[in-house]
Amino acid sequence: MEGDLPTKYDVIVVGTGMTESIVAAAASRIGKKVLHLDSNEYYGGLWATFNFDGLQKWIEDLKISKNNTIDMCGLDLEPGETFLPASDVYATVKNIEETWYISNEADLPVVSSKDTQTDSTGDGSGSGDEKADDDKIEKKENVKQWSTDRIRKEYRKFNIDLAPKLLFARGELVDLLISSNISRYAEFRAVSRVATYMDGKLTQVPCSRADVFANKTVSLVEKRMLMKLLTSCMLQGADSPEFDGFQDKTFVEYLNTKNLTPIVQHYIVQTIAMATEKTSCRDGVNRTKHFLNSLGRYGNTPFLWPMYGSGELPQCFCRLCAVFGGVYCLKRQLDGVVIDKDKCKAIISGKQRLTLEHLVVGQGHLPPTIVASEGEQRISRGVFITDRSIMQGEKENLTLLYYPPEEPGQEPITLIELGPSTNACPQGLFMVHMTCKRTTNAKEDLAYVVNKFLIAEPFDPLAIRSSIHSHTQTVSPDNRHLQEGNQTDKEESTGNPKPQVLWSLYLNLPASDIKLIDSAPSNLHLCSGPDLELDFDFAVNQAKAIFEAMYPEDDFLPRAPDPEEIVLEGDEAPGPKFEADTEAEEKQDVEKAEKEE
Repeated sequence: MEGDLPTKYDVIVVGTGMTESIVAAAASRIGKKVLHLDSNEYYGGLWATFNFDGLQKWIEDLKISKNNTIDMCGLDLEPGETFLPASDVYATVKNIEETWYISNEADLPVVSSKDTQTDSTGDGSGSGDEKADDDKIEKKENVKQWSTDRIRKEYRKFNIDLAPKLLFARGELVDLLISSNISRYAEFRAVSRVATYMDGKLTQVPCSRADVFANKTVSLVEKRMLMKLLTSCMLQGADSPEFDGFQDKTFVEYLNTKNLTPIVQHYIVQTIAMATEKTSCRDGVNRTKHFLNSLGRYGNTPFLWPMYGSGELPQCFCRLCAVFGGVYCLKRQLDGVVIDKDKCKAIISGKQRLTLEHLVVGQGHLPPTIVASEGEQRISRGVFITDRSIMQGEKENLTLLYYPPEEPGQEPITLIELGPSTNACPQGLFMVHMTCKRTTNAKEDLAYVVNKFLIAEPFDPLAIRSSIHSHTQTVSPDNRHLQEGNQTDKEESTGNPKPQVLWSLYLNLPASDIKLIDSAPSNLHLCSGPDLELDFDFAVNQAKAIFEAMYPEDDFLPRAPDPEEIVLEGDEAPGPKFEADTEAEEKQDVEKAEKEE
C-alpha cells in the first residue's frame, strides 16, 4: 500500500506480532492515535498461522531476498537529525526443509477395499459376520488414500502455526483476555490430556485430584505423597521457609530430600513442573504452582488451545485497536528511523515521513546500529502432518507431551498434537508440532523425539495397514491414510502403530532475547519474537512493561464495552426511568395490543 497516510501519530507500531498487537490495542484503548504497519500481507509475523497454501507461499517468499535500501538523497533531514535504516535480519528464518513422504495422486495405485481386508484365520475364510462386513465395504469402489494432490486440494482445512503456544487457564493472557473483554473475539478448546513417556510407552498423566486417586499405576502411599508435595508447592511458594537452603540448588535436589518413589518424582518433574535436572528449585516450584493453579478452571488439564491456531490471538488485539480508531496498513514497510538527539522523531515509510511520540518495533524491523546482542534463545521447530495419533484413545484428544533430554547436548522438546476438531487439519489427519531450543539445526535437534514417536520415511503406497477395522480414533476407514506397518520394528510395544508422517517442515526461528544498546532512543520500544516458553506470559508482560513506560498514569487495557453498550455520537443515552414513564410505556403497549387484535 503506497497511499498517503496522515503524518502525525502518538504511537506508531511496526510489526503485528503478539507483543506489538497488545501494545497497539492498549494505546488505542486509552484514546491515543495509533498507526500499525506491517510489511507483510498477513497478520502475526513469526507468530502467524497459515492454511497449507498460505504456508507454501510464505516458504517461497523467504527464498526471495528483500531490498530494503532507501535513497538517502530523497531524505529531507533537519539539522541535528540522523537516519538509521531498518533491517529484517533479526527476523530471519533459517534451515527450512520441507519433505513429502507420500506420492502424487497419479502415482497412487487403485486399492480395492477388498484388498485391504484380512481375517483372523489368515486363510481367507472367516466368520459370516466378517464376510457381511466385507460385503458392505466392497460396495465402495476404492479406499481413498492421502496424496500430495489431495492435501493441496484441501488446503483451506489446515491451520499451521509458526509458533504454537498454549494458554495456562489462570495465566497472564487468559486474565488479560477476560479483563479487557477481548475474549469475545476468540474461541478456545481445553487440552484434553497431558502425556508422559514412562516404562517404554506413552501414558496419560493424572492431572486433577480425581484422576490422581483413580490412577491404578500409583499406589495409595504414593498418591498421598504426591498430594502432600503438590499442596506444599501450591500453598507456600518458592519463598517459603520450606525451601530454605535450596535457593542455589536444583528442583531435583530438593525432591531427592523428600524420599519420593521414582514414579512420583517422574510425574512432578517431567509433567507438572516440566523441568530438567538443571532447573532451579525456585523455577521448579513456581512452574508447579502455575500448573496446579490453572487446574480445574476449564477442564481436567491446566491448558487451553486457541481454535484456528495461535496466530488468531494477535489479530484479536489488532481488532480491538481498530475498533478504537487504530489505523492499519499492511504491505507497508519501515524503511528507517529519524533520530534527533536521544529520541526517535519520525519514521520513513515509502515516500512519507511520519512523526510520532513513541515507536514500538518488532525485532524484525530494527536498525542494526542500535542492536547490542542478537540473543541466544534461538528456536528449532518441526511441523508434521500424520495419519493417526501418537497415543490412541477412544476419542480424539488434544495432547501435550513434554519430553526431557535423553543424552547430554540435547534439549527438552515440547510436543503438541492437534486433531481435526481444532480446525488444524482435515478429518483423518493429525498435526504434530515440536519445539525446542536450537543447538545445531531443527532437523537434528528434534530427531531423537521424531524417531521415537513417528515414522518419518517414504511411504509405500502398495503397503496397506493390516486392517482398516483397526481403531482410527475419530474417523471412518475410508477417510484414513492406510498403511501396513511393519509390526516388528515400526510399532510400539503396545501393538499400536506409530503415526506415518505424510509431510514435514523443519525451520529455525530467530532468538527472542535480542538486546538494544544503552544509547538506543528512549522512546523506541523493542518487541521480541516468539520465545521458548509454552505459554504467552512473556509477550503479555513485555507488552505491559512497554505500555507502562509510555503511559505510566493510564490503565493497561481496561475492559472494552460490548457493541450493544456503545452509544454513537448523536445518539441519546437512555436516562433513568421513573415510575410515570414505566406506567406510560405499559399503557402504550396495551393500546398497541388492542389495535392489533
